[in-house]
This record gives sequence, structure tokens and C-alpha cells, in this order.
Amino acid sequence: MKKCFVPICLLVIILSSCSKDEYVEITEDEEQVLVDDDTNETDVDTETDTNNDLAVNSSILDLPVSPFNYANILLPDFFLDNDVRNEDNTPNNNEITDNGATLGRVLFYDNNLSRNNTISCASCHIQEHGFSDPTALSTGFDGELTSRNSMGLANARFYENGRFFWDERAASLEEQTLVPIQDLVEMGLTLPELEAKLSVVDYYEALFTNAFGDDNVTSERIALALSQFIRSMVSYESKFDEGLSQVQDIDDNFPNFTNSENTGKQLFMSNQTRCFDCHATNVFVGDAARNNGLDANITDPGVGGITGNNNDLGEFKVPSLRNIALTGPYMHDGRFETLEEVIEHYNSGVQNNPNLDNRLTQGNNVRRLNLSDNDKQALVDFLHTLTDTEFITDEKYADPFIED
Repeated sequence: MKKCFVPICLLVIILSSCSKDEYVEITEDEEQVLVDDDTNETDVDTETDTNNDLAVNSSILDLPVSPFNYANILLPDFFLDNDVRNEDNTPNNNEITDNGATLGRVLFYDNNLSRNNTISCASCHIQEHGFSDPTALSTGFDGELTSRNSMGLANARFYENGRFFWDERAASLEEQTLVPIQDLVEMGLTLPELEAKLSVVDYYEALFTNAFGDDNVTSERIALALSQFIRSMVSYESKFDEGLSQVQDIDDNFPNFTNSENTGKQLFMSNQTRCFDCHATNVFVGDAARNNGLDANITDPGVGGITGNNNDLGEFKVPSLRNIALTGPYMHDGRFETLEEVIEHYNSGVQNNPNLDNRLTQGNNVRRLNLSDNDKQALVDFLHTLTDTEFITDEKYADPFIED
């Protein structure tokens, strides 16, 4: 799982239920509607005035009278420094709106998106676990296991090349959201079946009208709304953020950190580990898929299985480390249970192979980090400072369905 996370980088999971590659391809026409960044035309209602919103009359949904603020979350300057703005993959034709993200929230938690009404997006992306799955492989609608670990979704909005899944086969988040629904293991619906099914669910009439101007249910609109909700999931209120706000310089010691946490931060950004080379900016996310030396003999082709290029074999997406302490197990196959295991992998366990990322090599050999036990603990302590308890308890990201 995770591709290069340079020494000690740990990855975690990003969005995508990674499962078998058996899914219906999005047509060129659908892809044009979803991800055409060259036009500002869209059927998304970008009005911020919600005075004319239809009430969602449902005994099973707990939604506020006025939608939560998703579109205008005030991100602090210290968070957006270090080129975070340049990582934003929001397309011009799908800016976040409060009503669009509200619809996306309901869709995200709705079991109606699976064939037998047992699985939702949230089944594999659990809020308290940073919107990841605490099991190595997720369980699909019929009890079968997915083939890869479910990535955490925090800050999925910030990944410059905009690609999704461990093997980056989806060119955009809009494209990605429809794939698990169609997957024969995960949710098991075709897009026409999905549209017909949701069209007769009473609460979607108001939700689609508020988001798009009428109640027409289409897979394109479902993708747009889900993407808006997921991109609104920005984590920026961790202990790390509190410290950065006080000193405004990531290289300085943070006054709210322990000695071990500050040591871990220094190590993370040092030439000894080079973690920050792969998990960069204040979002701690990569810029491209990488091979991080999990196996000498490639067992999962990763990106190479999609591109057909042997140079891409064993490469995987580098997700954000935000809330990393919550998103284990780690790597694309969930092979590591703890952060300690991940750190030891980069310290002494990287396996040489032809595609190993150059940050992990020294000449023709694997570069070893030679970390002391105190160094390893300091790195673990630092990574725990990226946990955002506000984010994992925020009601606007929580399940809106009322339990019986």
C-alpha cells in the first residue's frame, strides 16, 4: 500500500475502496460531463442563498434546516502555506456548494447505493478512523473481501495530479466515486440500476432539487455531489496545526510539542529520513505514485497494472498523512498493523527492486536510516500530532440517518 513514502512515510488509505478492477467504464460522454475543467458550465446550483431550499421531509434523516457550511470553510493561512493551494484538485465545473455537499453526505451514508442495501461508502470509510477502514481488506455487499485496503479520505482534495485509487486508475475524484458502486465485490450496482433505485427514494427529491435545481437523479449528479462532500473533508485542527499557528514556520520547534514530538518533526523533515520529500506541504501528501520497496518481487502491479509500463510496476499513490494514527492498518494491502511497523520498514525493511524510488536508494543499494529506538519513538510521537479530533467528531461529516 502506499507507494513511496520515503523513509518513514506512512501512508494510509485514500479514498477509494480498492477492490477488483471489475467495473463498468465511464463513457467518454460521462467523463466529459464529470471532469471537463475547460468549462465553467455545470448544472450545479452555486447559489449560496438557501432561503428557497425545499425542506427534506423525512423521518429517517437528521439534517439541519439550513445546510452546514461546506463551501466556505475558512482555512487558515498557515495551513495553506507550503504550496497547499497548488495541490487542490477541485475542477472548475464542480466547486463545493452547501446543498451539493449535503446531498453528497446523504449519498455517502446511504445503503441504497449497494445491491442488497447493506453497504454504503461509509461502511469502508469510517469517520472515527479518519474515513478509512480498520481492517486490512473491506467487506463487500455479499461478504466478499476487496483486494486492497480502503484509503483515508481526509484532505483527498489536496493531491495535485487529481488521480484516485492506489493504482491511480481514476483520473478524477468525480470518476472515482462511481467505480465502487459498480464494483462486483463492493456494491454491485450498474449505473442505470442506481439511478432507478434512488429516483423512487422520497428524500432525494428535495435534496437533488436543492443541489441541482430539479429532482432528476443521474449518475453524473451523484458523482458531483459525492465529490463535493469528500473534498469538503479538510482536516486542519490538529496539535500540529496549533503549533504551526504559533510559530508560523514548520522548521521551528513548536511550543505546544513535547521534546520527543519536536525531535520527530525534525527527523521527518531531515535528510536522514527524507519523509517530507514524499509527504510534502502542510497536508503531508505526495505528488505522484511511487514504489516504496515493499517487495523484492512485485506481487501487486499497482500503477503498472493500469499503464502497462514495466517502469510503473509496484508503484502506488502517496496519500496524505493527516490522521495517520487513526487509519491503520497500513500500505495498499494493510500488511502493517502499526506505525511502528511502518517506520521499521523504512528504517531496515525496504526491499530493492528495479522500480524502487530513488529517495530510498544509495547507489545500487537500499538506503538504510540507522534510526535509534528513541528516533523511532519520536517519529511515532510526531505522527500522532497530525490527529484532528475536531474532524473525526464533526457532525457535518457524520451519519445523517436516524437509527431506529
